[in-house]
Amino acid sequence: MEVWPQVQEQLLFIAQTPTLWVACLAGVTLGILWGAMPGLSTTMAMTLLIGLTVGMSQPVAIIFMIGVYTGSVFGGAISAVLINIPGTPDAVPTMIEGYALAKRGEGGLALGTAISASFLGNWVGILLLIAFIPGVLFFALQFRSWEMFLLSLWGIAICGSMASMGNPLKGWISGWLGLLVSFVGLDAIHGVPRFSFGNFNLEDGVSFIPVLIGLFGLAEILRVLPQKSPPTIPSDVGRVLPSFGALVKYIRPSLRSGLIGTVIGAIPGAGANVASFFSYDVGRRRASKEERKKWGKGSYEAIVCSEVANNANVGGSMLPTLALGIPGNAAAAAVLAALELKNVVVGPLIQTENPGLIFYIYIGLIVANFFMYGMAIALLKPCVKLFSLPKSLLMPLILPICVLGAFAVNLNYFDVYVMLISGLVGYVLHLLGFPLAPIVLAVILGPLADENLRRALLVFEDVGVWNVLWDRKLGTVLLIVVLYTFYDGIFKRGKTTS
Repeated sequence: MEVWPQVQEQLLFIAQTPTLWVACLAGVTLGILWGAMPGLSTTMAMTLLIGLTVGMSQPVAIIFMIGVYTGSVFGGAISAVLINIPGTPDAVPTMIEGYALAKRGEGGLALGTAISASFLGNWVGILLLIAFIPGVLFFALQFRSWEMFLLSLWGIAICGSMASMGNPLKGWISGWLGLLVSFVGLDAIHGVPRFSFGNFNLEDGVSFIPVLIGLFGLAEILRVLPQKSPPTIPSDVGRVLPSFGALVKYIRPSLRSGLIGTVIGAIPGAGANVASFFSYDVGRRRASKEERKKWGKGSYEAIVCSEVANNANVGGSMLPTLALGIPGNAAAAAVLAALELKNVVVGPLIQTENPGLIFYIYIGLIVANFFMYGMAIALLKPCVKLFSLPKSLLMPLILPICVLGAFAVNLNYFDVYVMLISGLVGYVLHLLGFPLAPIVLAVILGPLADENLRRALLVFEDVGVWNVLWDRKLGTVLLIVVLYTFYDGIFKRGKTTS
């Protein structure tokens, strides 16, 4: 069947149906606002808002969920930059750089850079989704249990190195603490309780959302409120959108980060948090010496690397979701659920059984990207006004949001206790100089690393080490990269910061 007539048909259908534009705009707006709420996640936004699609028609429901997905990925940058609390886990690198800029009175330009980077990142992800779906899928399918374990370990190691600001050992200790938390609950292979101590609430494991809210929400409240003169964000943000010349300067890191975000998004189980931290680390290594000195202290290029990657991850995560029926991450799983709710069977036969649907999704992503850009600019100054309130007034207002966010995960008071404990632990670790970001990433990636390592050990039970290294060449490359990451952190970076 001809491709172009199907594309034309879907373009005309969307252009002539105002309901679809309204649904997409509503989804994007809700996604941005939800993502901006401290500690809440894209996945939570997708899973809770999917209930609104029950009464919608198939086209309206699909474009609404695409809008939520696109908007919520960017929304996490707003609270990350303005109040040092990431709205979503993948906004942590943006928080590290953006909050430092906001304290210098450059919060508006930092968010404007994030908006432009998100817009560009979505374009890179969408174009690569359309153009290279067969090749990217082939590469993504090479990642099996052994490779997924190494990828997860690499993500935690990179995060520990980058977030520690010159002391990788402290970052890796934080990651190790997060791994310990992730091991709580029923064993994924044999179903045996681990570290639950007879508490049935712990048998389901510890959700990363209450941990995230506690570490970055409650801990920030505890840190700021006792200060006699806590740092405030100027309400007059000045220039918002960066100049065209500034954007052109970042075109190379943008394209590189977009490719990283798309490829990692296409790997099932590797989410936007891995993409943003990986791109953030690669960006630091490839930056000029002058720019590298700004990393961790307020770098616009670092914000570009992080935001382009986590937004390109949207298009990348749709690759295995649409073509194989394997969601690239938890948020893509919500899109998959919305499609199945409307009797759409995804997989290799999606184009045969639903002619034109895949082009409708492509166009929906493009429309949602334009709406995201416009609504992000429209909502930016009101958010700055809100978050520039005195910390003594703002932080007590955020506390009930933290409690509600933790409770909303499973509608369980136990998660509120987890949030409170995580906040106290995070406050103590902050006083001791330990970074908090590696803990959250390890809690997220820990189950993935644990399950895949144990599955790989079962697969390789009767296989020699050299055979594994030779037969699984991609895994061997990843193993070398992981070892080099630890070597670089222990020897090279230790020398440069001593």
